[in-house]
Amino acid sequence: MKQQLTIALSKGRILEETLPLLAAADIVPAEEIFSSRKLIFDTNQAHIKLVVIRATDVPTYVEYGGADMGVAGKDVLMEHGGEGLYEPLDLEIAKCRLMVAGLKDAPAIEGRLKVATKFVNLTREYFARQGQQVDLIKLYGAMELAPILGLADRIVDIVDTGNTLRANGLEPMQQIAQISSRLVVGQPAMKMKHALIQPILDQLQQAVAARREEKA
Repeated sequence: MKQQLTIALSKGRILEETLPLLAAADIVPAEEIFSSRKLIFDTNQAHIKLVVIRATDVPTYVEYGGADMGVAGKDVLMEHGGEGLYEPLDLEIAKCRLMVAGLKDAPAIEGRLKVATKFVNLTREYFARQGQQVDLIKLYGAMELAPILGLADRIVDIVDTGNTLRANGLEPMQQIAQISSRLVVGQPAMKMKHALIQPILDQLQQAVAARREEKA
């Protein structure tokens, strides 16, 4: 009997942009994902299942063997730490930037900055590299409110167009990293299921290259 393979996919924009790449690798969900409340989906490949979960949970599921492979943003992987994971392929989708932002024309801050973010580990490491100590405030959404209401001096968040920042009187200040979504594989899965995983990696790599050429 053929080994089973489980692929964890991030909800939202990443899922929308991942499915065409999987289709190019001949992996297609057996039913419409976006209209279903299910979390686990069969595919046209009897041995492959898709699991749709929160992006922040993808690295954990893959690291601990709940899934063999997964797709998650580089921001999530950097915050997670990437232990127990291989990251063989940049899928070049869901591109954005991880930025420090603050109120437009905000004065320079003397002393310790108060920074609101959901990327606590990343933010601490970034400011430590700048030789700057910061007080971190963990938030899970609506980061733009923190400087407006005086909760924080700066925020660290994902920026796509920057429209939300501008609409709330904020502006990007420093770029921490360019972000895109990556394919990750659990270390045990790469060893135990290599014969199943490698052809998928090869097909996805070809699909990414073809997509890049179309956009060129």
